[in-house]
Amino acid sequence: MVTLEEVFKKTPSDHKQTENHRLSFYVLFIITKGKGIHTIDYKNYPYQKGTVFSLRKGVTHKFTRSKSEGTLLIFKEDFIFKHLGRKEGLKSLQLFNELIKSPKIDLSATLFKEVETILNQFRIETELEKDSYTSGIKRSFLHVLISKLYREKTKDKTVFTNTKYLDQFLKFQNLIEEQWSESRTALHYAKQMSITPKTLNNVVKSTINKSSKSLIDEIVTTQIKHLLVNTELSITEIAYQSGFDDPTNFFKYFKKNTKLSPNQFREIHK
Repeated sequence: MVTLEEVFKKTPSDHKQTENHRLSFYVLFIITKGKGIHTIDYKNYPYQKGTVFSLRKGVTHKFTRSKSEGTLLIFKEDFIFKHLGRKEGLKSLQLFNELIKSPKIDLSATLFKEVETILNQFRIETELEKDSYTSGIKRSFLHVLISKLYREKTKDKTVFTNTKYLDQFLKFQNLIEEQWSESRTALHYAKQMSITPKTLNNVVKSTINKSSKSLIDEIVTTQIKHLLVNTELSITEIAYQSGFDDPTNFFKYFKKNTKLSPNQFREIHK
């Protein structure tokens, strides 16, 4: 548990907080005062008091300095799994899945007060001398907070988290994120899931109202962006590492999906 002020005081050797960098853990970022902008996967999100960002491991983000105040809860998935078990833990972590729903939530005044109460309880527990109950109590507070935020995030019914297709969707997403440089075809992934491309398309359509191909392109493009921003590889090297035999096709693919050339994107987000 750290404050936004503490984040800006840190000077890690591998990156600055105000530069794009990838997360190796999960983060709940709760704005408690003021306004500002936070960048997640190269998209700017304005925020105000009562905004919450749920960020999963692997996304790229950066802070923008402001006079706002906030609290960050930082944890790894094992912290959740030890309390809930893997199956229920994975369900809770869908709050952080930006492909299902936006990573930003704006809380009502009532819910914000509830969240503040949980944060205060969490803070008190953090400041106490650690004993055999400390971790369990923290996990319980975190689970309650995640559950309240997940309920808020899904109450408008635009995300069908109870659909029978959700498990298949998550499997498809994981396969793409693991094999994105190997294939950009729905058939490649449908075969591994022992379903037809048509069924796979229905799975994605029912879960996030997109085609399976558009989801593949979205994930592949994001992974390419990570390489452009977080590595010193040349554009040609990135093209081959991304599974393209011809750098020209890589250039066309990236520009089709972003409206920018790879060099233009790299310059903007340096």
